[in-house]
Amino acid sequence: MKLIRLLLASVVLIQGAVTANARPLEEIQKSGKVIVATGGEFPPFNYFEGKKLSGFEIEVAEIVVKKMGLAIEWKTLGFDSLLAGLQQDRWDLVVSSHGVTEERAKAVDFASPHYCSGSSIVSRDPAIRAPADLNGKVVGVQTGSTYLENVRKLTKPKEIKNFPQDRDARTALATGRVDAWVTDKFVALAAVKANPEANLKLGDLLFVERIAAAVGKGNTGLAAAYNKALAEALADGSYAAVSNKYFGENVRCK
Repeated sequence: MKLIRLLLASVVLIQGAVTANARPLEEIQKSGKVIVATGGEFPPFNYFEGKKLSGFEIEVAEIVVKKMGLAIEWKTLGFDSLLAGLQQDRWDLVVSSHGVTEERAKAVDFASPHYCSGSSIVSRDPAIRAPADLNGKVVGVQTGSTYLENVRKLTKPKEIKNFPQDRDARTALATGRVDAWVTDKFVALAAVKANPEANLKLGDLLFVERIAAAVGKGNTGLAAAYNKALAEALADGSYAAVSNKYFGENVRCK
């Protein structure tokens, strides 16, 4: 029992140290830059054009951080590692199309949402359109995404196949390894337009979600400064300009 108590105490101390080590706003301001992590594999939100990191979220984050009076140092890595790295104080912010969920909010704090979207069902079979049509089918999703948990919750598929990157799930659909792919509706629209030869069909929304940047648990100063700058971008038209550039509409949350 004594050993168990010591181990539990160590876990608590480690968890506390992770929270305490998150760089506060004052330290970030003193350094002049904020370290932001993203996946870089999720067009049109965050992706590479050659060696240049691009996308709707990338441009919005750069506008927001500039309004905070800071520069950005970008880090890119696998989507399922982003929030874990934030907990380990490897970066200050994560901007990578994370839907706000109760489970994620236990580990990190979320800023105000920078867009609202939903997950679309994509298939080559026009008969697979609605959530009920996924029952008994093989469905592809990205590892660590909210799409995985909601496919499990809302449908009864034969199998859910996890892929490291969203584009891997799209490729699995195009090559017939899965019957359907569940992804963000704007990602789905872009994929359908960009790959007409794949004969992809856009189905119904599976669920709707709010997408937000994440900060370390308890890093309220950074979240507040980010929210203030995001509100300014929403008010002065700079956010709308980026949204219209990528989507032809304003995707802010109503």
